[in-house]
Amino acid sequence: MFLLFGMLGLQEIQVMMVSKANVVVDNDNDNDDDEVELEKSNILLMGPSVFRTYSSVLSCFGFDLVHTMPQSLQGTSTSVPTDLSESSMDTKDNLQNREFINAENIIRHSQKLQGDLQVFGMKIKQHEDRLSLLNTEKVKLEDSIIHLQVAIGKSKSSSTTKIDNAEEEVDKQILQHEKSAASVLCQIKTRYGAHASLLTLRKEVIGIVPMLGRVEDDNLSRLFSEYLGVETMLAIVCKTSEGVKAIEMYDKEGCINKSSGLHGLGATIGRALDGRFLVICLESLRPYAGKYVVDDPQRKLDILNPRLPNGECPSGFLGFAVNMINIDTENLFCVTPSGFGLRETLFYNLFSRLQVYKTRVEMMQALPLITDGAISLDGGMIRNCGVFSLGNREDVNLRFLRPERSAGLDEQVEIEKKMKDAQLKKEKILEDLKRERTLLDTVKHNFSKKKIDFLKYLASSSSSYATPVQNAPSVP
Repeated sequence: MFLLFGMLGLQEIQVMMVSKANVVVDNDNDNDDDEVELEKSNILLMGPSVFRTYSSVLSCFGFDLVHTMPQSLQGTSTSVPTDLSESSMDTKDNLQNREFINAENIIRHSQKLQGDLQVFGMKIKQHEDRLSLLNTEKVKLEDSIIHLQVAIGKSKSSSTTKIDNAEEEVDKQILQHEKSAASVLCQIKTRYGAHASLLTLRKEVIGIVPMLGRVEDDNLSRLFSEYLGVETMLAIVCKTSEGVKAIEMYDKEGCINKSSGLHGLGATIGRALDGRFLVICLESLRPYAGKYVVDDPQRKLDILNPRLPNGECPSGFLGFAVNMINIDTENLFCVTPSGFGLRETLFYNLFSRLQVYKTRVEMMQALPLITDGAISLDGGMIRNCGVFSLGNREDVNLRFLRPERSAGLDEQVEIEKKMKDAQLKKEKILEDLKRERTLLDTVKHNFSKKKIDFLKYLASSSSSYATPVQNAPSVP
């Protein structure tokens, strides 16, 4: 088995693959007819640039490569027959097409893999840029929080004394109600402080109602106390139902366990609790669901004012009681597990939409617009729609105190609000950082996997061409 190559001009190489045939080629220029036994199907034509590759490749399959002498395209009777030339051209085109298609497929798939790598690379850069930006913002927020903490410390140092004096006065008023649970709680806190048995109470109990808010006007403070009544003013306020359980426990028969909870602590100081008392669980209250007054440091509730048919507020209307309570900064935000403050939970449930008017006459004129009760500064009181409280005013010796402000208290509230905002932003950034790192790790893993696939494909494609060329004999 061997190959016979006949040069046809300068542009083509005639390759004849001969099997079990004698090949005779006339090398002279006479006109004698020489017999050529060939199998037409074993002839192909290829250009000289492709010949160098295929001569090596074909030799790997056991073919003997032989060059023939040049012949004229005007050939004599010894020239390759016309039908043989046509068959050779067809075979040549088929092989060239397969070669080109294979090369195109390799290039196309390589480009696809490269494109995938570029996409992953761009995603990696995007996530890295995002991480860099988030880290920069985190550092700025941390610096801002440190500065705000310093500012809060300075502000508190100038106002602590007056606030402490106000709380001492509230304690004295509560202690006058000796048999109340609120009085026992105040004494226990004063006597035992951070004792281990009080850990749950200290964690869950926020305080007594009058200690959780302050009213600017002393007359209004008295009216609020009268409206709520002594029992409600002495109510203990806790965050969750766990606080309720810690205050009072029961035995197997359902009777009060006098040796545990607040009952047991009261017995240790000689103040046994007798009778009922109120405990308000913030977690169980239905909070205000509306909006808040924009940019208000006290987070007042944005409740629609009552309106007459002409669109105006009724004469003498001063506002809603729930918004006339000043709340300590630490109780404005995130008091409950759901993130609500005292205004939208405790005080909204105590006062609801209780309206405040200057005079009783003006309050009665606005009666059709009153839905949840009203009070007037001269002593008028409507507890609920259709329920009037008449007679002389009751002087309740327990009321909200008028805040004793220092010059920097408003500034302190604003600073602490900024602190809360900064801490919330930092928490969000930390969550974003965690998510971005996870996404970056995933993209990097996909990039590495795709890179390995690409390199394996290149190696496989290269070896399929390089091996035959390296093993092929040189062409004379």
